[in-house]
Amino acid sequence: MKADSAIRIISGNSNRRFAEAVARRISVYRGEAVRLADARVERFNDGEIFVEIYDNVRNEEVFIIQSTSRPANDNLMELLIMTDALRRASAKRITAVMPYFGYARQDRKTSARTPISAKLTANLLTEAGIDRVLTMDLHAGQIQGFFDIPVDNLYAAPVFALDVKHSFGDLSDVVVVSPDVGGVTRARELAKRIGVGLAIVDKRRGAPGEIESMTVIGEVSGKRCIIVDDICDTAGTLVKAAQLLKDEGAEEVHAYITHGVLSNPAVERIGNSVMKSLVVTDSIEASPEVRAAANIRIVSVAPLFAQAMLNVAAGNSVSSLFNEAMLGPIYEAFYRFD
Repeated sequence: MKADSAIRIISGNSNRRFAEAVARRISVYRGEAVRLADARVERFNDGEIFVEIYDNVRNEEVFIIQSTSRPANDNLMELLIMTDALRRASAKRITAVMPYFGYARQDRKTSARTPISAKLTANLLTEAGIDRVLTMDLHAGQIQGFFDIPVDNLYAAPVFALDVKHSFGDLSDVVVVSPDVGGVTRARELAKRIGVGLAIVDKRRGAPGEIESMTVIGEVSGKRCIIVDDICDTAGTLVKAAQLLKDEGAEEVHAYITHGVLSNPAVERIGNSVMKSLVVTDSIEASPEVRAAANIRIVSVAPLFAQAMLNVAAGNSVSSLFNEAMLGPIYEAFYRFD
């Protein structure tokens, strides 16, 4: 990237800690200080959002870092209003950096007279003036097709692969587990990257929201199992899957989840479960309860997003970041291999 190219990073209120980590990492990459733009995002007494950008952004490349996590509606509206402010300030190109893309679980009509909220969200972002979206592990790949603007979907699997290799040592007794049939592709991807086998938990539902039975497909007895999924909300299914694996003879059960939504009572459930560890990324701001949990660990994807943002600004490939060979140098401060 050219040292004199203009780049601005603006953070909403959803994950300020993550935005600061990205800015620090970009400063290291560029060899010069890159700070978050000076702006204020406030609320009137009735809850309306007000945004003011103090820095000059005319004809500059601007990245808004904002996950649309809880409170999803407030954070989404912040993003839309910040976009409008930047568009009216003559920013050259606006990229929405959304480590966690909210409403992604509503990606199709599940029954009569239900919305496709992911498509509505895509329309809102485009109409507000977003030129590009940078996100990670969309719940459904087809959401990229809901946009008429470029969408770069990063993957946590390469980062997870580095972490597994660093944390587990000998992988001969490790097996990756998909918690449901729909997540097989995601689990297979990690299994392939670390060179281990795959198992599947087959869920059968009775009434909506109720799991009638769960069956393990694959060999897990005597294995260290790694459950892989994109979202953990209340952790009900995750905890039940972990217990089933232990009942089937698993030696240990761990989980790697990209987006730790972790709504109540998730942290308590995980703490009382048979899982030895749960690893989540910092795509969503971790609550104090999550940070204090003994068996929950956070792996940062700020270095990955920082490099992706620089690649976008310079017109370089983002897909080059899909493998751990490229990410190794980026994460060398986190993982050192003999």
